[in-house]
Amino acid sequence: MKITYQDTKKGVIELLPETLDDLWHLSHIIAKGDKVSSKTTRRIQDNTGDKLRSDRGVKKTFTLGVNVESVSFHLFTGKLRIIGSIVQGPEDLIPLGSHHTIEAKLNTSLRITKEHWSKYALGRIKQAINASKKLSAIIVVIEEDVADFGLMRQFGIEYYGPLIGNISGKRIIDKNRSKNIEKFYQSIVEYIQKFKDVQTIVLAGPGFYKNDFYKFLESKHKDLAKNTVIESTGSGGRVGIHEVLKKGTVEKLATENRVAFEISAVDNILKEISKSSKLVIYGKDEVLNAINMGAVKQLLVLDTLIRSENLESAMDMVENMSGEVLVISSQHEGGKQLEALGGLAASLRYPVS
Repeated sequence: MKITYQDTKKGVIELLPETLDDLWHLSHIIAKGDKVSSKTTRRIQDNTGDKLRSDRGVKKTFTLGVNVESVSFHLFTGKLRIIGSIVQGPEDLIPLGSHHTIEAKLNTSLRITKEHWSKYALGRIKQAINASKKLSAIIVVIEEDVADFGLMRQFGIEYYGPLIGNISGKRIIDKNRSKNIEKFYQSIVEYIQKFKDVQTIVLAGPGFYKNDFYKFLESKHKDLAKNTVIESTGSGGRVGIHEVLKKGTVEKLATENRVAFEISAVDNILKEISKSSKLVIYGKDEVLNAINMGAVKQLLVLDTLIRSENLESAMDMVENMSGEVLVISSQHEGGKQLEALGGLAASLRYPVS
């Protein structure tokens, strides 16, 4: 996520989403009553007399602004839709007051205007920006005895390599071939380990070479193997890296990792409840009471409750008292379990009555 424009006096912030996680953050930042504008494409009826074109209309791109009525993010399709009545746009093409859906797209700015930017919303922007600065993944493409590397950076992909091994062909008799293969694989591992912030390794390439390297990781470097996924490509080198990027593998993994983290947090709460722990509570009244007492160490909030129950001030209070707030998606099993608890749960610093 990047901030491309900001006018605090007018309550305007323009954001550029770069990953699926950024769209997820935006779904929590944008609220009913906000004004959102972005470039959009609509099919407009053409009255030039060309019957063929007038039947279908023509596509035109322009900036359109809506007064937000609802926001929906579809986790597994990665689509963010902002629905509202039109308050900005070319009146000769689009009547003001009519309804429109803005579908947020990666690398297309959204300008958001709020009457008041809460600490929660600003914190969410900061969280998205900080996450985008981290190196979350490295793509390793292996083809025979050549390895190429693509590091995911905020500004895009950063290439390294190629790393070349000294491996003879299968048809050539070489008693040291197995040793040379292992030496080559170990050099790939050392190359990966130079980058300290790697959370995920995407192992790709044509043929079986990537699978052989993965078996080496499982045998010699189990810690790396746990964070590795295999993706098939038709080519090696930078072309193979581009194939991985086009498939959206890295963004999909980021989404899956976040879901796993949220489910784990809910699971920890459920385990403590099963133990009748006095350091865990759930339900709206009980949790809000604990927040007012300053007892909440970690607050779990179902995403659908934030706006409907006006919980932002309570969330701000937890953070002001050095607590942690974790928003849980309602679109996975962990969210459904939290919903069964009333949508709010918390771990405490000390028991409350």
